[in-house]
Amino acid sequence: MEDTINYIKTNTDNFVPEIGIILGSGLGEFADDYCDFALPYSDIPNFIKSNVKGHKGRLVFAQIAGKKVVMMQGRNHFYEGHSMAEITYPVKVMKKLGVKILILTNAAGAVNESFRPADLMIITDHINFMGTNPLIGPNDETLGERFPDMSEIYKKDLIKLAQKCAEKLCIDIQKGVYFATSGPSYETPAEINMARILGADAVGMSTVPEAIVANYCGLKILGISCISNAASGVSDLKLSHSEVIETTDKAKSRFKSLILEILKEL
Repeated sequence: MEDTINYIKTNTDNFVPEIGIILGSGLGEFADDYCDFALPYSDIPNFIKSNVKGHKGRLVFAQIAGKKVVMMQGRNHFYEGHSMAEITYPVKVMKKLGVKILILTNAAGAVNESFRPADLMIITDHINFMGTNPLIGPNDETLGERFPDMSEIYKKDLIKLAQKCAEKLCIDIQKGVYFATSGPSYETPAEINMARILGADAVGMSTVPEAIVANYCGLKILGISCISNAASGVSDLKLSHSEVIETTDKAKSRFKSLILEILKEL
């Protein structure tokens, strides 16, 4: 951790971010619009390189709307074969750098049949169906306590703020529960039906490990999903990653406007 932090500080003129953003599939363009310093993951000690299409794999630092921000332009996933410790390591780094608020974004499939592709959904809660937990193992008391409370992972005040910003921008926004699976295969129609019965509104393969660790580290969390497709069984269309990128491309202008407005209001 010391090696990582020292490298980042040395190469960013000791930039101290207060807000972190993790940009999911197809949403990384926001970091291209605002960039003071950019460090490829492959250059940062103990970071792992992002190999998913639509993820540039850079840590981007910028001053936006008067706020100091660090952005992950792409993330690593459990399904790539990385450990939970590896994919959540950047969240711990953000905490050590000074981040207090973390905005998590992703592309997700619609489980709720009233949702449509290119909708934006504020995450109100999540269901961890990945089969493991990123906090398993020895506890680091400098980051958080052994048994963290999970009753309000996604902060209600940030949810209200995001809704207010969406209304101001005339963006119709959904709210719902995010259901996380390990991937990389998409879910079966029966699995989506199960997720719906359990109370899920959207499904994806990321975000939840980062949210668990960020909550454990005491960060305030806001989650936003871009609904990229109807989940398996909701429509007759076949699912593909190219469809995910194509749909997030349609939503990116609204997404970028919303994130910028949220940063202004924080």
